[in-house]
Amino acid sequence: MDIGAQFEGMMSSAERARLGSQVDTFNKALPAERESSNEMGRDDFLKLLITQLQNQDPTAPMQDKEFIAQMAQFSSLEQMTNMSNDFRSLSAVLGSGRAMQMLGRSVEITADDISVNGVVEEVTGGEFPQILVNDRYYDVEQVSRIKN
Repeated sequence: MDIGAQFEGMMSSAERARLGSQVDTFNKALPAERESSNEMGRDDFLKLLITQLQNQDPTAPMQDKEFIAQMAQFSSLEQMTNMSNDFRSLSAVLGSGRAMQMLGRSVEITADDISVNGVVEEVTGGEFPQILVNDRYYDVEQVSRIKN
């Protein structure tokens, strides 16, 4: 007797219906604040891969080439995520450096459709540096002109 024939029809219609119900319950239990998007994140990819491995047909398991290709895709995704985080950190450092260069210089700031002129008296550090002009803090991105 063929092994493939033994596994054919292993799930009854009741089992398939129960599985469908469990999937629906799981999907409804996902956090409501999670945005729906067409992009697959790192966690989504891992969950999909694990589910695929757990539910593969034992008579025809995933081929090595397929598994290696999927792991390569995951590795690429992980590297792109790391690069994105590194670029975010670099951007913060560059923004902080730009703010420090403004210290003591005269700037023009555009905020809420109002133009403000003054000398940068103080600079805050951190990921989103701010500058103190005329006793008020502004984001560095609001600076429209730097003067000597």
